[in-house]
Amino acid sequence: MQQDKVKIKLSGVSETLMFPLWGRAQVSKEDSSLFYDAKAIELIEKIDFDFLASDMPFVGIMLDIIRKGKLQPMFILVALMAKQFDDEIKAYITEHPHASVVNLGAGLDATFYRVDNGIIQWYDLDLPAVIDFRRQLLPEPDRVTYIAKSLLDPSWCKDINTEDGVFITAEAVLQFFEESEMKQFFSMLADNFPSGEIVFTSMSRSDIFREWFDMFPPEQRDSMRAAWTEALKDWWEKSPQDQKDAAIISLKTPTKPKGTKWSDLEAWGEKLSDEEKEEAMRDLVTAFSHIPSGRVGMWALKDVNEITTWDSRITVIDQHPLCKYIPRDSLSADVRRLMEHFDVCGALNIFHLRV
Repeated sequence: MQQDKVKIKLSGVSETLMFPLWGRAQVSKEDSSLFYDAKAIELIEKIDFDFLASDMPFVGIMLDIIRKGKLQPMFILVALMAKQFDDEIKAYITEHPHASVVNLGAGLDATFYRVDNGIIQWYDLDLPAVIDFRRQLLPEPDRVTYIAKSLLDPSWCKDINTEDGVFITAEAVLQFFEESEMKQFFSMLADNFPSGEIVFTSMSRSDIFREWFDMFPPEQRDSMRAAWTEALKDWWEKSPQDQKDAAIISLKTPTKPKGTKWSDLEAWGEKLSDEEKEEAMRDLVTAFSHIPSGRVGMWALKDVNEITTWDSRITVIDQHPLCKYIPRDSLSADVRRLMEHFDVCGALNIFHLRV
């Protein structure tokens, strides 16, 4: 008898754990030579969830575009980023085989199963609702401890064995917080894990989605713009009034729509020049990325040395664009183009610190 699938209902930031899980599974099934995550494949078969839908405005629009067959290279990018984090962990535990590894914002991430050396102590930390769901699908194996706390709660630091070194990872999670929260967070790490290390990703600035269409070659931008417009219309018609008001206020064009109905936006858009339309589209992308129910891109970091000015105990080991160390010869032209865009514009970076 086939086991019933586990139903899930998450909201806000917690919901974002589903997209990378689905992306890693898709790449694992379609091109295992690039990246393979057996647990991700196993998990998506157990979950009753629409992986290509979201209540978060910007994320929902992006997933709607993916559903229509666009942006497939984004899945590969998600998987390759996970592979880079795997490599960072493996390098550390080669030097510190008995170390503790702390995975912040663990969600349904299965990194432990990909990197385990049979000795390390592993800690997966996330909010209580997420950890409860994780336990249903992935009961704690030996040498793994689940911590149901916010990463801003300093009490979790006392749960970690620090005797043989501590390596902390935060893949695509810290950007959901304010800069003031991050200042406290990094000082908290320095207080509790002297000589520990952390690897994390961060956007280079909070308005990064303004360059959305620049990720695509000119011959693809019209179709991408059409896909975005269609998805935006779907979202606009079901969005609450305060979200529409916030999006319109964000527009930097000389004129604004006379109302908030989609027909008002269409009438207004017809009077704009091509350049103004492009600018307006970028503004709307940015506005939806900042709506509180989908807190994307709140904290941005261009140069990791800024963190050393927050706390002198912190030193920089490395910083590099997201795709810098990923071999590209075997990848498709679309994926290589996307990687090149991320590296040239510095949109998303990987940082490695010693605290």
